[in-house]
Amino acid sequence: MRTVTVLGSTGSVGTQTVELLEANPDRYRVRALVAGRNAELLARQAIALRAEIAVLADPSGHDTLRDALAGTGIEVASGHQAVMEAASRKADWTMCAIVGAAGLHSALAAIERGGAIVLANKEALVCAGDVMLRAVARAGATLLPVDSEHNAIFQAMADGNRAAVERIILTASGGPFRLASLEEMRAARPEQALRHPVWSMGAKISIDSATMMNKGLEVIEAARLFDMTSDMIDVLVHPQSTVHGLVCYQDGSVLAQLGSPDMRVPIAHTLAWPHRIATSSPRLDLASLGRLEFSHPDPLRFPALRLARAALQAGGGVPTLLSAANEVAVEAFLARRIGFLDIAEIVEDVVTKMGHCHADSLDDVIGLDQRARAIAGEFCISRAAAAA
Repeated sequence: MRTVTVLGSTGSVGTQTVELLEANPDRYRVRALVAGRNAELLARQAIALRAEIAVLADPSGHDTLRDALAGTGIEVASGHQAVMEAASRKADWTMCAIVGAAGLHSALAAIERGGAIVLANKEALVCAGDVMLRAVARAGATLLPVDSEHNAIFQAMADGNRAAVERIILTASGGPFRLASLEEMRAARPEQALRHPVWSMGAKISIDSATMMNKGLEVIEAARLFDMTSDMIDVLVHPQSTVHGLVCYQDGSVLAQLGSPDMRVPIAHTLAWPHRIATSSPRLDLASLGRLEFSHPDPLRFPALRLARAALQAGGGVPTLLSAANEVAVEAFLARRIGFLDIAEIVEDVVTKMGHCHADSLDDVIGLDQRARAIAGEFCISRAAAAA
């Protein structure tokens, strides 16, 4: 039986992970479930999975969680220290799905105690990539990619012949504005940007998909995961979201991983790796699909890709600045304080203003993240005032 911890169990990736664990009760024993503030859902998950401990990051929900789990024998805890202790509990497999910079400390704690680590939190490798990878090496942990694109690359390179790879290709749906004009994008409102044509995701990643910043962050992630330079990582728009990633080999072969656009597939792959488990994901029907389309992303309408590649090439703490500024700008757009096209422009302004910087420790990363957020907030206020 494999022991499992889920950090961020009530979010989109977390709930799908819990669903797979519920479907395989004889294969997994749950050490810890950690959530942000949704005490009611966390309690239901903990009871269904017979978790050893349920932890809320927000202490205000502690009493609700305690009452809901009274008499079950499940431990209850809350607050930052409790989250860290849960992440540090010995487990064979840990899903790190706490969104944003808030998930960095717990991800690092999980890495440092070893085992298989699944990083659904992009910021872990984008903001603190060097720190995380050094910790992985020290602990002898195993990183398993769960983003559909990176998981696809991982599967397509399963023969271990990494030296023969020329380049990899990440696919992008193109989001809700794939065919929109700049004028339409400039006038876009949050509800339009959140209307993803294929995937069902949380608000922040849905906006990142609309700007294609998510694909820029994935380029940085891929560089870290597979030890590649930016020029070895291509991005193609693929609206059917059927081919999730391709690996191009030096003999001219191209291996692709295909599947329905369902996050349960890559989650299940990492959960059972190196074996496989069944999922209820819709099966791919290529005959009814009819065709697969690919095109290059428009750099004018989607400048976030250029910004992410530049951050990757600059190295140091620049990817941290990129990610932090993007989080703030996305929040401001969702709150209707800035326009859609302002998101990438604010990110570029923050990175330009702060310039090159080092991020040699997690404290460095957190410090840069905080400063970038503050400056991004100032730029958002300026934009909102100018538009008023």
